[in-house]
Amino acid sequence: MNIQIFGLKKCQDTRKAERYFKERALPYQFIDLTVRGLSKGELNKVGAAVSMDNLIDKNSKEYAKRNLKYIIHDPVEMLLAHPLLLKTPIVRNGAKATVGYCPEIWKDWD
Repeated sequence: MNIQIFGLKKCQDTRKAERYFKERALPYQFIDLTVRGLSKGELNKVGAAVSMDNLIDKNSKEYAKRNLKYIIHDPVEMLLAHPLLLKTPIVRNGAKATVGYCPEIWKDWD
């Protein structure tokens, strides 16, 4: 397994996801979205697994700050330019991915 967790240190669900993999002694790589966002290839793979519309956090401060509720935008370009718009955590294992805290799905990734 090659697990990557994309998230924010202050996000409670991201911390729960990290704890889930630590408790099971499963190796993972944490990527802090305040430091580095997803590459275009990573974003496309995750978007294919979970749908691009599910990746945008419409309740986030970043979404409100940019007034995206009223603007027509390309989701891929917006997420690449502003990774804080992503719902967190994004947990990726190869071609499989989840958005949010989903232990019922992760347990089948063995």
